[in-house]
Amino acid sequence: MKQIQLGTSPLMVPQVVVGCMRMADRTTAQIEKLVRTAMEHGANYFDHADIYGGGACESLFSKGLGLTPALREKMVLQSKCGICPGVMYDFSKEHILSSVDGILKRLNTEYLDVLLLHRPDMLMEPEEVAEAFDRLEASGKVRYFGVSNQNPMQIQLLEKYLNQPLVANQLQFGIAHAGLVTEGIHVNMLDDGGISRTGSVLDFCRLHEITIQAWSPFQYGFFEGVFLGNEKFPELNRKLEELAQKYQTTSTAIAAAWIMRHPANIQIVTGTMDLTRLLSICEASDLRLTREEWYQIYLAAGNTLP
Repeated sequence: MKQIQLGTSPLMVPQVVVGCMRMADRTTAQIEKLVRTAMEHGANYFDHADIYGGGACESLFSKGLGLTPALREKMVLQSKCGICPGVMYDFSKEHILSSVDGILKRLNTEYLDVLLLHRPDMLMEPEEVAEAFDRLEASGKVRYFGVSNQNPMQIQLLEKYLNQPLVANQLQFGIAHAGLVTEGIHVNMLDDGGISRTGSVLDFCRLHEITIQAWSPFQYGFFEGVFLGNEKFPELNRKLEELAQKYQTTSTAIAAAWIMRHPANIQIVTGTMDLTRLLSICEASDLRLTREEWYQIYLAAGNTLP
């Protein structure tokens, strides 16, 4: 498993992050098998959020593993807070602090390696966030901090007040949701591809050494479905299958390798609870597509070059 540096932190982490969003409908035995097998293949980074399963995913994770201190030290645990589902986003100091206490209790751990703010709160007062982060760091409850779904200006506003660097920004990215690269390819073009919806966040994160974590990497649109094997993407799936045969792997691995081929050292956040698919994604960390193959896949998904 390829290791990368997480932002400017001293942490060396795997390029594949095991997303735990769908654990709520799994048994503890299934969860234990998935987690332990992932760790055996070098994927020891686990991504949670306090809203996943209404907190059930975090509880089942710790229960399924019987999370001992020795085992805990072998993994990187990340969680997210700030979403009050269907109501609001909340980056108040009180909400952040209480959310972390709940996360730690459900995960049965004394600390998080990484805490991300889940979605931008338009009523955010960055001074309050800074106070919360300072308290969490001083107490040892959180070691590193990051954000999710934030653009460059939102990050800069927050960093003006923080005493800690932001080490990660979790963003949706994949072959069929490729706006992060499309807006760069179509710069100065009078077409929809040239519309910047992220403020060039990909380049910003590279410049400021913030690791991008790609969520929902196999989805198209906003949770409209998976493009793998989908009849809506015949040309893309033919190309993925062609390259899978060449590299003696799976289409899933090729789709994951496409993301990891980018020189930004993007982490891929899996969402699957299927062990076979998870291991295919892990294999992709050691697979390097050629430049031409990367563009072939991009075009096969219906994207264009000016």
